[in-house]
Amino acid sequence: MGNQEPDTALRDGAGLPAHERVYRRLRTMVLFGELEPGQAVTIQGLTNQLGVGMTPVREALRRLIAEGALAFQDNRRICVPVLDAAAVEQLGLARAALEPELARRAATRATADDIARLRATDARLDRAIARGDVAGYLTQNHRFHAELNAIAEAPILTDMVDGLWLRFGPSLRVVCGLFGTRNLPDRHKDLLAALDARDSAAAAEAMHQDVSQGMAQIRAGLE
Repeated sequence: MGNQEPDTALRDGAGLPAHERVYRRLRTMVLFGELEPGQAVTIQGLTNQLGVGMTPVREALRRLIAEGALAFQDNRRICVPVLDAAAVEQLGLARAALEPELARRAATRATADDIARLRATDARLDRAIARGDVAGYLTQNHRFHAELNAIAEAPILTDMVDGLWLRFGPSLRVVCGLFGTRNLPDRHKDLLAALDARDSAAAAEAMHQDVSQGMAQIRAGLE
């Protein structure tokens, strides 16, 4: 065990086994770009940073490698993958196939309380954009999509989408740094209007536009 105080997020999950808490913290670090594309990580370095033992870190890294969130370099060092054009294309195709379907399903299931919760999340997202708060933007944007996907009640599709977000999350952080939050696409208002109208086709189209524009922005940022 390192001498450093345990990470706040790890303390917040105190009721979970150590390996699960460490996994969730490292997953979040990848998802929101705290670990940058191409950045190498080591067991010892993460042990010191998080103030935890080596065994849960090793197990968390194993799981994240299996999910494609981390990868082995040629020298067997572990790093956050750097997306190339082919990877961005595939991620875009997969997201465009899955996320509009989740939005379509959500439109037929969303209650007034569900929509109110999504509006509140979107309002926090708008405030983060106005402040130029990259971390807040990434957190609230992901939360909006995660809440919408939960409404769809399609856990297999949602799990697949979660894995896709884990792969492009670090690159989205890079794009935010390049272009700022004000220039990022956001079709959430169109989506919320479709949910209000219980219009599944419009919800799917709004999500398709959101995904397409977002992946185009990532592609432009990597070029």
